Amino acid sequence: QVQFVESGGGLVQPGGSLRLSCVASGSIFSTYAMGWYRQGPGKRRDVVASITRSGSTNYADSVKGRFTISRDNAKNTVYLQMNSLKSEDMAVYYCNSLPVIGSWGQGTQVTVSS
Repeated sequence: QVQFVESGGGLVQPGGSLRLSCVASGSIFSTYAMGWYRQGPGKRRDVVASITRSGSTNYADSVKGRFTISRDNAKNTVYLQMNSLKSEDMAVYYCNSLPVIGSWGQGTQVTVSS
């Protein structure tokens, strides 16, 4: 069973930066594209960034130009560099494959507040 362990969230001021990490167990990481998803209060969980095995990336319009997704296949780890954070970025961030196949991890909370 694939498991994902997200880390790196925290409290940051508007305009600040955070780097999220997600370690994946199982073979799914080496087989599928990976995505970062987020779920804000009262909102559905949506993908914000994705990366294929070869490194091609895609971003939601709301984060384009501010977030960067990357992956280290040797470490089964996917990263999300988040810059110029806004209050609307506040959410619990999760990683999973794209399409979603593995079970959801606990996520990591990102709070943007002055």
